[in-house]
Order: sequence, then C-alpha cells, then structure tokens
Amino acid sequence: MNISLNLAALKETKFHEYAIRFLCGGIVTALTGIIAKKFGPGIGGLFLAFPAILPASVTLIEKHEREKKERAGMHGAIRGREAAGVDAAGAAIGSFALFVFALLAWRFLPTHKSWLVIGGATVIWMGVAYVLWRIRDVM
Repeated sequence: MNISLNLAALKETKFHEYAIRFLCGGIVTALTGIIAKKFGPGIGGLFLAFPAILPASVTLIEKHEREKKERAGMHGAIRGREAAGVDAAGAAIGSFALFVFALLAWRFLPTHKSWLVIGGATVIWMGVAYVLWRIRDVM
C-alpha cells in the first residue's frame, strides 16, 4: 500500500464521524489527564504518545473501505481490515518514533541548546519513522 493524500475523502466523511473522532480524542485526553494527576506528569506524559483518535479512525477507515468495495459490487471486509491494519501500524510506528524523540529530548535538553536538541530529535524522529515504515513495507 502506498502512502497518499486523498482530499476527496473529506467529502465522504459525515459530520457524526467527525463527532465520534472528537469524542474519542477527548476521552483519551481526559484519561491521560487523570493518570497525570494521580501518578504525576512523568507517567501521564507517557500516555500522550497514544494517538487520541486512533480508536475512532481505525473503525471509520475500515467502514469507508468496506463500503467503497461494496459499492463496486465486491465484498469489502478484507480490504477494510487491511486498510485499518495499515493505519494502526502507522500509528504504532509513529508512537515508537515519538518515544525516541522524547528520550532524546529528556536526555539532552538539560545540557544542550534547546533549539539544537528539538531540531535534532525531530530529524531523528522522522528518520526512525521512515526506516521502520520501510522495514514494515518489506516484510
């Protein structure tokens, strides 16, 4: 599967689907806040790497892909699951790369210039995400 931008998909998404995403994002954010209040910002911050809208987006991607195939007269369940799986894989890869970014920032911000650490960690974050995506693509 190739990565691409499909602006036509914005027309396919209904208002209630945006509302579901917003609600799921709010719930995950609120839970992160509760965890941070109970266990401190260090532990709460770990949960910020979880993509807040992932649960809603994965189910909506599956639904849209399935419906698209069914409109073409085909059975779309497998295609929908595959598309949702690719989205979830991308979220996992991005989360791991974000963890690398956080680790570098935590380690080097106290002793180095912040613009250099943030800039370098950003470049490394993108590199880690790219390499992991390419490894996933080969497998």
